[in-house]
Amino acid sequence: MQIRHATRSDLDHLATIEAAADTLYAERFGAIGWAPPHSGVERAAAPGFLLVAADDDRAPYGFAHVLDLEGQAHLEQLAVIPARQCRGAGSALVQAAAVEAAGRGYVELTLMTYVDVPWNAPFYERLGFVAIAPRTRLERELAGIEHRLGLGRHGPRTLMVARVTSEGVTSE
Repeated sequence: MQIRHATRSDLDHLATIEAAADTLYAERFGAIGWAPPHSGVERAAAPGFLLVAADDDRAPYGFAHVLDLEGQAHLEQLAVIPARQCRGAGSALVQAAAVEAAGRGYVELTLMTYVDVPWNAPFYERLGFVAIAPRTRLERELAGIEHRLGLGRHGPRTLMVARVTSEGVTSE
């Protein structure tokens, strides 16, 4: 497995990866009614960075999208196709995103996720993230956006944060 910055040719695969990963939510929640995934080109145009998990120079099977929003590094999306889950790709992507964020001068990485979905908050807790109440206008705005999108109808959501260093996520 290789974690690397997304290339132009990787962008065409990101929506497919996200849609495949979202099938697990559909299995858990039933009809989810979410909008289609953003295209890779749309993601690449946003401020921040995209990392992919791939085998050598092959097409990616997972990605992490970190946004730079008002001076905060926010993990907007982590997706791995179901056939490649539970093999370390998600953890490797999060750790690489933490290293990249630290290299860009950030001291923490935030994300929003489901509290009771095993591959959401419990997964991030194992990596060193902790649930917090929104502290900034941006964090409150993100929670409001999720509320307007109706994401909470599938279960409680939480804001999580982890300290980041050149080594990755730290529990300090």
